[in-house]
This record gives sequence, structure tokens and C-alpha cells, in this order.
Amino acid sequence: MATWPATAHELTQLQQALGELTPEHWQPPTTVLRIGACFVCFERVHGAGAAGDRGFAGAAVTSRRRLLAGVSVSGPTGGPYRPTLLALREGPLLEQAVRALPITPEVLVVNATGRDHPRRAGLALHLGAVLGLPTVGVTTRPLVAEGAWPADQRGATAPLLVGGEVVGCWVGPGRGPSRWPCMPLGRPTPRPRSRSCWPRPVVHEPQSPCAAPAPWPERGGHTRAERCDTRAGRLFAARL
Repeated sequence: MATWPATAHELTQLQQALGELTPEHWQPPTTVLRIGACFVCFERVHGAGAAGDRGFAGAAVTSRRRLLAGVSVSGPTGGPYRPTLLALREGPLLEQAVRALPITPEVLVVNATGRDHPRRAGLALHLGAVLGLPTVGVTTRPLVAEGAWPADQRGATAPLLVGGEVVGCWVGPGRGPSRWPCMPLGRPTPRPRSRSCWPRPVVHEPQSPCAAPAPWPERGGHTRAERCDTRAGRLFAARL
């Protein structure tokens, strides 16, 4: 089972290993009853921050837009913010929040990328590997993937690719020029799951469905994390 490395070198090696795995494509069931989401924010810091900064993570699980459970946790971070190495700073707190849920979600929405990553193993995919849950990454922009925007209509999608591989998709909200990239699930372990994906969304691949631009469960997770510290909540101004 995947873990949370303590150094950038160890994390890079693990990401490489996770990204090279070829798990079965995840097929969502006809009806997904429990959809979860998680979010983490931090106290105001200077620059990229540092190990020990106080972080706040929230997680929620819903069923047909009805909140079933929500939790929030806090604790020290494992390191500063570093692009492509987000797991060092956020991973353990997100895992703690999701594991604290009294109800296990069937799929988890994560504010991070999955296979849209230089080593094909972003935080969404990594978190799914640690938890053994399918995950869907939803972000406001791609990390390294590229692709044309979708039509300006609600629910329209367009693939995002890295080296010819579809690793996610844009989702058009149908409200003007804004677009949201959806990452496929990640699922790099024997039974992986993730969506930009672990195996579980960003999408348009048989293994994962495309998520809506503003997943309601993630708003629940965001709300709980924001209540821990209203200032840190501003860091997530983009509505997914």
C-alpha cells in the first residue's frame, strides 16, 4: 500500500512507481450512492510556507445531494508548498480527514490532479492509492496536460492529453468563458482508484466518468475546512 514519504526524493520515486502501474480501468456502478470530497487549507504564511505550518482539512460524504457526514481535522504540515510535490504538504492531513468520516464514500473528489502530472501520479491519484478508494481530481487548470476548450454549453467536455494519453478533460459550465479541468481517477495500486484520476475521475476514458464543474460534496468538504480558519479559506476562491 502507498504511504506518505518524508522527503522530496522519496516522493518522486514513489510517484514514478505509482505512475508506471497499469491497474484495471474503474467502471462506476449504475448508481453511486455515497460520493465524498475533501479539501485542505492553511494559516496565512509567507512564501511557500514550511514544515509545521498549521493546516485544516475537511471531508464530507453525500448521497443524492444530501449530506450524510462531515468532519474536520487540523495538524502540522509535512513541508512547504512545492509544485508536483503537493503530497508532502497536504497528503497526511487529507488522509486523516477522510479516515475520520463515519461513512466510507464509494468515490472521492479531490482538489488535485491525478495522471495530469510529470510522473503521472498527482495527489489525487496518490491519495486514492493510500486510502484504497477511487478518486476524481478536479482543479481550476491543468498541470501539464493540454487540450482545446469544450463548447460553451453546460456539460460539454474536451479531452486533456499528456504525450498522447488522455489524462482528464475540460468541463464547460455553460456560464461564459470559464472552464474547469477534470482529472481522471487515480488507481495505481493493485486495486487503485483515481480520477485525473486514481482511478476515479478526470475523465473521458472508460475508467472514469467526467465530474460536474462544481461537485456539491466538495463544497461540503471545503466549507468544513474553511470553518477551521476563515482566512485560510480564501485560498480556495475558485468554485469547482
